[in-house]
Amino acid sequence: MQDHDRLERMRFRDRRDAGRHLAARLEPYSIHHPLVLGIPRGGAIVAAEVARWMDADFDVAVARKLQAPGAPELALGAVTPDGARYVNHALVSMLLVPERYLEAETVRQIATAKLRSRFLRGADAAPPVEGRTVVIVDDGLATGATMLAAVRSLHAHHPARLIAAAPVASADAHDLLVDVVDDVICLHCPSPFLAVGMYYQQFDPVDDEEVRIALAARRRPYTAPHASADTHACHWRS
Repeated sequence: MQDHDRLERMRFRDRRDAGRHLAARLEPYSIHHPLVLGIPRGGAIVAAEVARWMDADFDVAVARKLQAPGAPELALGAVTPDGARYVNHALVSMLLVPERYLEAETVRQIATAKLRSRFLRGADAAPPVEGRTVVIVDDGLATGATMLAAVRSLHAHHPARLIAAAPVASADAHDLLVDVVDDVICLHCPSPFLAVGMYYQQFDPVDDEEVRIALAARRRPYTAPHASADTHACHWRS
């Protein structure tokens, strides 16, 4: 009964509700006119709500899982459209995944990521990242693979600061991120960690058209902000 009550206290109504709660924790970054990036599909809906409450620019950061042989829901790692890649080498070794499979899966998922990115953005270019505060959002971090791949891609574009944010994360995912971003903002880091959908009352599948609608509603041309005072990072620890 105690475990059930604890889970109920952590559950969000839906992704938009999670986005509103996450935005409250991210509020100190509002003064930097941040760029909020959502990982499609579900993370983009959370991120759109974060951007709305922070009055921030919004876009997507497409990342694709590298699927394990015979287990497509199990992530060996992830890639982004520009070829940034994170690989869980320990898992690859444990499952005895052949290198040729990993390379073929990488090529396949990069191609899929490029197609999805073009479909979601249409003719619009990705907004500039260099010199900006960037908040990258997912609806939950189980392994953290897609977030890590997106972070690697973004580092190449030299943001001023990079914040990883999610309503809920496993301790393992959190620990992987703390050394590669400036701040990790999570509302819950339960142990043991259940499937991401368990922390939502409503966790319906999100399709690409819903993400496109969210993008169309929130994307704005970027205007460089006036210089403003710095703020202390709100580092979160489990």
